[in-house]
Amino acid sequence: MTFQNFNFSQLTIQQLYDILQLRSEVFVVEQNCVYQDIDGYDQLATHILAYDEKVLVAYARILPPHTYFKELSIGRIIVKEKYRKQAIGHDLMSFCLQFISVQFDSQIIKLSAQEHLKSFYEYHNFYQQGDGYLEDGIPHIAMYRSHEKVKL
Repeated sequence: MTFQNFNFSQLTIQQLYDILQLRSEVFVVEQNCVYQDIDGYDQLATHILAYDEKVLVAYARILPPHTYFKELSIGRIIVKEKYRKQAIGHDLMSFCLQFISVQFDSQIIKLSAQEHLKSFYEYHNFYQQGDGYLEDGIPHIAMYRSHEKVKL
């Protein structure tokens, strides 16, 4: 399985369809959460995709600072249900963090984590700041991580 990164204009129509289908499958159907997924931020994001042959199995998007949050952020982090428990989520986060360390100056990364995934993000050196809150009816927490730019 290979992770790849694309900006919005580099995505093919098929890749965009796969992304929207997976996000709908997990966030809307599986989590029974009706919300507006197409939020206007995809055009500003770097999209991280992992395919198993022709099946999109993992996805995340990275937003630059001052778009969704003041901080750089990682969001829409998902692994297709039948591919969970194979460490693909950890591989996805590692790829995102490596990409950020090369592409962005040193700064803080923020994510809005579903509360039950707190230990997953702590494994990747994120820490909770502040109280929990509801986002689209699901308990979430704000999590942060510092990062240093890799000097090549």
